[in-house]
This record gives sequence, C-alpha cells and structure tokens, in this order.
Amino acid sequence: MSNDAYGQDFAALPTGVGGSAPAGFGPLVRAFATLIGHRRDAGGALAIYRHGEPVAHLWAGSAGERPWSADTGSIVFSATKGVTATVIHRLADRGLLDYQAPVAEYWPRFAAHGKGSITVADLLTHRAGLSSLSAVADSATEILDHELMEDRLALAAPDRLLGVPAYHALTYGWLLAGLARAVTGRGMGELIRTEVTDPLGIDGIHLGRPSADSTTEYARLSGAHLSLAGHPLAAGFLNRVGFRIPGALGAAARCLYLTNLNSILDGDDPTILDTEMPAGNGVATAAGLAQMYGALAGGATVDGTPFLRPGTHAMIRRVQTYRLDHALFYLPMMWHLGYHSMPAVGARNAFGHIGLGGSFGWVDPDSGISVGFVHNRLDQVRLPYDQLAMGWLLPLALSGVRAGRDRRPSIDRAAA
Repeated sequence: MSNDAYGQDFAALPTGVGGSAPAGFGPLVRAFATLIGHRRDAGGALAIYRHGEPVAHLWAGSAGERPWSADTGSIVFSATKGVTATVIHRLADRGLLDYQAPVAEYWPRFAAHGKGSITVADLLTHRAGLSSLSAVADSATEILDHELMEDRLALAAPDRLLGVPAYHALTYGWLLAGLARAVTGRGMGELIRTEVTDPLGIDGIHLGRPSADSTTEYARLSGAHLSLAGHPLAAGFLNRVGFRIPGALGAAARCLYLTNLNSILDGDDPTILDTEMPAGNGVATAAGLAQMYGALAGGATVDGTPFLRPGTHAMIRRVQTYRLDHALFYLPMMWHLGYHSMPAVGARNAFGHIGLGGSFGWVDPDSGISVGFVHNRLDQVRLPYDQLAMGWLLPLALSGVRAGRDRRPSIDRAAA
C-alpha cells in the first residue's frame, strides 16, 4: 500500500476476495468476504483511504458475465446525491453561489408559485417542499428527460412540508442540476467531470453510463430489483390511497413512487443509465467514492491546489438541521449541506451519503479517513440486510485503521 504508516505486511485474503489490506484488517476482510463473497450473480467492493492515500481495497463476486475488479462500478442510487452536492460546493467555493441566497436569484423561473424565498441551503437540506415525484412527472418515461424535470420543478408549487426536512428522493438531483445549469450553463453530468472527477484525477464516478473511454466497467444490477412496487395490487393501492396517507408513510410514498418507476431498472442495460438523474443514477467504484470523500477532509486537486477552501470545508462539516426527516420515518438524518451525518465510534463528526441497497461514501474529517462501498445487488427481500451493511463495515474499517497505526507488522501477505 502507498500509505507508509501501515508498513508492508498484508492481511490474508480469503479465496475469492481480490485486492489488499494491511495487517490488522483481518476482521474487516472476513466480514467483507461474508457479506459479498458468496452472493449469486452479484459482487461488490470496499475502499479505504486516509489523507487521500489508499489504505485498503477489497473486491469480490460477480459483475455479471465477469468477475468484479478494482475498476468495476455499480449504480449507487442515492449515494449519487453526495457527488451532486460536491459540485454545488465547488461553485460556492468560487463565489458563484451563496448558500443563504434565494435560489431564484440565480434561477429566476424558480420564483414561481411563491418559491422566491427558498434558499440554496434549503435545497441542500431537503427543506424546499418539492419532494413529490408525481407532482412533476406523469410517467416513468418523463423522468428520463432531466431538463424537463428541472423546468417543471422550477414552476412547481411547494407543498405543506416547505421548511421541514422531507427527503427529496429524486427531485433533489434535478433541483440542484437546474440551479447549477442556471449558474454555469452546463448540465450536471458535465459538471461532475469538470468540478469533481477531473480535478481529483478520478475515473470512477459517472452520472449514468460510463463513457466509452473510461476504465470503469459497469456491473449490471442483480436480484429481483423493486418488482413488488410494480405489482398491480401494490400499484393500485399506491395510486388510489398511498398519496393521501398522512404522516411519514404518505411523505415517503410521494417522494419515492411513480407508476412503473421500477421499469427503468429492468434488463441488463436499463434505461436509467441513459439520463441525468443526479439524485440516483451515479455509477461509481468504491475507490472513486473514497477518493472524492477524502477530498472533503481537506484534500487537494491533482495540481496541488486545495479542492475546497477552509471556509467551505467548515460549512459542509456543520449540521444544518437537527429536525427529524418527515419522509424518512422521522429518522435523525442531521442534514449537512448535501450530506447526512454518519457518526461512528471515534468518528462522531463523520458524514457522507448512503444509497438504496447500502452503497455509500463516507468521511471522517478529523482523522482524514474516507470509505467507499459499492455493490450491485438490488433485491427487495434482502434490501434491509444490505441497507444496514454500513453499520458493521464502518466500525471494522476504523478498527483496522487504528490497529494498523498502533501495531508493528507481523502478518505475511497471502495470495487471494
């Protein structure tokens, strides 16, 4: 590994697990092998960086017709939101945006229907009152037209949850993309390249399908996806009753459900890859996410200039609202500007963003440790198990980092 603090000795890797990890990461290696190594037609990867340098990188399983590799990426769903938010911070860092300014100051059409006082910070913290998907789209086909979605959100009326954290599951991405387009004249796919991946030298984060010249290899989704949501009985209930349910269940239905939405995930080459959905269709490698989040701990670009200024770092590390999220069943998300708190023992100030199925990017700004985890299983039966993987991978990753700092090398590297 390139981080000299961990010496040259490596943990033994179980059969089927590729990559490397320093001595002291044995429990994490075994947990990863248990979580990923025996999945049928699925795989995943985990990457750990410290102060921008790689510490550990593990991968296992299948990416469809080939084994998973260091360059395999998968759809990370809402973990895309953290990447999109990072673009906004780069624009704010150069003075092109002010977090406390009204969105309409940059995007005049957004002032429609009384939205003139909604700020950039409100968008980033899910308080814009624009979470309802069916309020701006009539079909799954329409949401594949990202510029149409940006325009409809600009003209939409906010709902009664304006000012209250209520997860904008899909509309979040088009809101930030519309804002960024108004400021720069460019779409979010291009901005992710020019503001994030190119400056950091990352070829592992893409909005939608990786380009033909990218080294990232897309791993098709495995599992039953979200077919239950498309069942006629479930669809009938949600269409007739779901949007009138009060409280968190209704709010969740409004931000997540649209008739036949599950169809955009179908097939080996799903249509979700061919649009810009900055809240949900990022394709990323584990290393790509770990590298990006490492930059949010004070990293630099490839030419040595700071990725963000100290004042911007201070802003994104600060929790903006402690109010419970009304669309996520009153979970205490503790929203930062575009990320949510993800504390762990010894990393109480950590933040990042998790996606549907459990893929996530994470950083502890105090220690400089960043983690990326991606996989390609999307199965409604196993979804709760996968969604909670972060809860036991992160503590083991942190324990491994601490063990590597505190012990002398003693374990010889074994072949995978």
